[in-house]
Amino acid sequence: MKLLIETPTWLGDAVMASGAIYKLIDYYKPTEVIIFGSFLGISLFKDEYKTIQDDRKHRIKQLFKLPQVDVAISFRSSFYSKILTKFIAKKGYLFSKSNGHQVEQYSNYVNKIINQNKIYPPKLNFIPFKYSKLTIGINPGATYGSAKRWYPEEFAKVANVLGKNYNIVIFGGPGEEDIAKDIENNLTIKNYQNLCGKLSIKELCEKIGGLELLITNDSGPMHIASAYGVKIVALFGPTKYNETSPYNTNYKIVTKNLECAPCMKRECPLKHHECMKLITADEVIKASKEIL
Repeated sequence: MKLLIETPTWLGDAVMASGAIYKLIDYYKPTEVIIFGSFLGISLFKDEYKTIQDDRKHRIKQLFKLPQVDVAISFRSSFYSKILTKFIAKKGYLFSKSNGHQVEQYSNYVNKIINQNKIYPPKLNFIPFKYSKLTIGINPGATYGSAKRWYPEEFAKVANVLGKNYNIVIFGGPGEEDIAKDIENNLTIKNYQNLCGKLSIKELCEKIGGLELLITNDSGPMHIASAYGVKIVALFGPTKYNETSPYNTNYKIVTKNLECAPCMKRECPLKHHECMKLITADEVIKASKEIL
């Protein structure tokens, strides 16, 4: 029996779906598993299963080259995913958005397919890195857009205080190097590493998995930390924290709950960005010390 699973596009969504994906594989016990999707989505599963990256520039051509399978289950709801699940599979399923936390939405979707009633928390199988000293991570990026990002100089203020007792690691993906460098330029401590843009997805998971705390915007690394049970201080502005907060109990959310939020926009439509600008370093330091 061949099973193809299409992952969500964004890293954070793929992490939130990971537990549900592993449940499907366990339920069907297929002879072959194919994980299909974006580079970020499939990177979580490359060490365990055959993966095929979605070729967005040549999708129709790729569609005819994809292997025929018995069951195709998509964690996306796009028109292309609808075609995909019908074209290559004897039986296909398409995700549709509902209410509640995203982890629970993915779990409910899978429950309808396999006729169960459980929640499948995020699950990552990479082994956490072992740091020589207790270490705090700083994640200033957010791939979705600038509206979700807090400010580098504020992250630096937090790192300068917490770095007196912990080592600091700066994370970030390709294209976020300037943000990480701005933090580095404002640091007065010496016990830090800037790993922005230097890690594979596997290495990112391993490094985050070994942290004592991650201070982060609403992002993929936040959900990676959640999957490992790492303590988290999460900064939310334009997005819905009731749907995409860390899915564990080891976190604190810092947010301003403005009337204009959550706008769910990539850039602030009002041009003031106060949902993130009004968050202070002192608030984040206080939340960090409380959870530590």
